[in-house]
Formats: sequence, structure tokens, C-alpha cells
Amino acid sequence: MVYILGGWQSDFSQVWSRQGMDIAQAFAEGINQGLSATDLDAAEVETGHVGNFTAELFAGQGQLGGFFGLVDPAFDGMPAARHEAACASGSVALLAATAEIEAGRYDLACVIGIEQMRNVPGNLAAEHLGAAAWAGHEYHDAEFVWPRAFSDLAEEYDQRYGLSYEHLMRIAEINFGNAKRNPNAQTRGHRFTPESFTADDDANPVIEGRTRKMDCGQVTDGTAVVFLASPERAADYACKRGVALDSLARISGWGHRTAPIGYAQKIAASRDQAFVFPQVRRAIEDARARAGVTALAQLDAVETHDCFTATEYMAIDHLGLTPPGQSWQAIEDGSIDRGGRLPVNPSGGLIGLGHPVGATGVRMLLDAYKQVTDRAGDYQVDGAERLQTLNIGGSTTTTVSFIVERAAA
Repeated sequence: MVYILGGWQSDFSQVWSRQGMDIAQAFAEGINQGLSATDLDAAEVETGHVGNFTAELFAGQGQLGGFFGLVDPAFDGMPAARHEAACASGSVALLAATAEIEAGRYDLACVIGIEQMRNVPGNLAAEHLGAAAWAGHEYHDAEFVWPRAFSDLAEEYDQRYGLSYEHLMRIAEINFGNAKRNPNAQTRGHRFTPESFTADDDANPVIEGRTRKMDCGQVTDGTAVVFLASPERAADYACKRGVALDSLARISGWGHRTAPIGYAQKIAASRDQAFVFPQVRRAIEDARARAGVTALAQLDAVETHDCFTATEYMAIDHLGLTPPGQSWQAIEDGSIDRGGRLPVNPSGGLIGLGHPVGATGVRMLLDAYKQVTDRAGDYQVDGAERLQTLNIGGSTTTTVSFIVERAAA
């Protein structure tokens, strides 16, 4: 059992280079703000983990675990490491920290997800992000690798089941709408016209294949940090602050699956199976099984990967809101709306809130913590006690899912 003591998220609308901030300074801000938010001292933290995908490419910087020692002298000598799994880097860092706690090595861990992405031109950023695909083997002809890859996913759904673009645009509309309630969302001030959520080439231009502008998650700079604790350390934390242990949030289940890196290999492997991405489904089911979740009704909301609308469309049926290929049903009947049967991305998700790649998995867990402890503010889901996260790296090469609940649940 691992408890979440709290954490902090940066404003995803910020552009660090315009503020004169480099990645080390953003790292320090995240850690210091996280310590303040949780009323912890640096000397209490026993181990550190960093989720990051491409700091070497965007910032020319590796060895991010060494940043802890720059933040506070108390971190000098603390074991720390950086973890990479493309867009699931943050969740893999969380898995490493939880494993250390469950093994009894440490009682209090700091996990920070961080990415700087808005300090280079868009085409170069897209090239850097393409490193999560199978280099030299796929998408040679694509200017933008990931819009092409998830265009292919939309095409796969269309061929197997049929797909209406109106349903993809409703996903975008919901996530942008949810983001307006989130004070850290990159797009909270964006304005749209009715044509924005259509196949209008002026209001919603084509990026690659079937992927248009409004289908895309938002590249941004950002950090998210959480502090994880053993039951003993959480009990001590609660006692010293005069709060009940069962008022804290905990990670009750996790799932982690890895598929072959090539998109085509994944699709070929699922040709005769119920789900397009069987390993995504397995990660979801693994997390639920470990948490004792046997029915969808036991969940109150989901924070899922929506790097593109097609990604969330896939997530909807893999999460079990509908039978395979029928995600449109949950879109049309309002199930995924903020007040629906299972609200999806009340934070705004990657499309509305933003997607600093290495930070996303940590941010998802932080938002799940906020929801189950009634700290989500204007985007709070009423009565939320248990959430599931679904974080995906590459073309579902890495999938990680967590169940987060209030300890009393």
C-alpha cells in the first residue's frame, strides 16, 4: 500500500524560455512548491525519481536525478534516478518509487515529472518527439510522426467498426470545455467558433492524414510533483498534522504492460482480437484487479491519455465504457461528460490542459489525488472517491494505469 501525501503542478500555459527559466530552475520550482504544498522538509525525503522523455534533445541535458542536489543541501547524497518511457515516463517513475516503498527500502519518495518543449521551433519539436517511434523503420514519409500514427489509429477504427469525425470532435470539445475550469490549463483562455469543431479546413486544418489541429494535444513546458509514502510514514504524517489516516489518498492498484515498439506490429497482433490494443486493455484490467475493482460503477472518473482524439476514442472502449469499437455510444449518451456516468478528463486532459510529456503521468496521479480528496476546485467531480488513470507512451508501446482512492473507500 502506498499513500499520496500531495503535490503540485505548474501552470501549463507558461513558456519557460520567455521567463528566463531553464529546466533546472523549473525543476527546483516544482520541488520547492511541492514541499510547501505538502508541509514537508527536504530532509524527510529518502528517494527521488524523475519522469522525463527528451531533455537531452530539447535542453541538451541528461542526468536529471542530479538536479535534486541543486534544490536543497539536504538532497545531497539522496538516491535519485531519471526514467524514460516516452509519454508514460512520469508513470514509470511513479512505478519505480512505489516499488521501492513496497519493498521496504524507503518510506518517503518524491516523484517529479518534467518536460521543456516550447524552446524550439515546432518542426524540430515534432522531430524530437518522433524518437518514441521505431527509428528508421516507420513513418519515413511523415512530417509529423505522431499525428500520422494516430491518424492511422483513426483509420483502423474506421475500417474495423466505422468512425464518425463528429465523435472525435465531441471529445475535443469536452476536453477544451473542462480545461476552462482548470487554473493550470494551457488552453483555459482559448476561444473557439462553431467551425473549430468541424472538418473545416480553415478553422481546423489538416496536420497529417485524418488528424486535424483540434484533434491534437498541446505541447508545452510543465512540471508535476507528488510525494508518496509507506503506510507507517503516512500514519506519522497524518498524526503530526491532526488528520485521519483514512482521509489521505492511496494507490490501491497498478497495471503496466509493454508492447512491441512498431505500430504495425501491434495492429497485426490484434487483428483477430476484440480490442485494437490488447496490452492497453490488460494494463487497465491489471490495475483494477489489484485494487479489487470488479465493476465500472466502482469508479467515479478517469484521467486518460488523449494525445489525440483518436487516442481517447480508443481508451473509451478499452476502459469498458462500451463494447469494443462502440466508443461513440459513450460520447453520444453523455457518459464521458463532466456530469456523466464516468467523467473522462475532468482536468481537460492532454488536449485541454496540456502535455509536457514527462510530466503527464505524474500530473494524472496528482489530479486523481485532488479528486478523491476534494481538492480539485472548479473541476471537482462531486463525490469522487476512486479514479483510474491511463497513461500511454508511443503508439501504446508502454501503458501504465493506476487506481487512486481515498483510504476510507
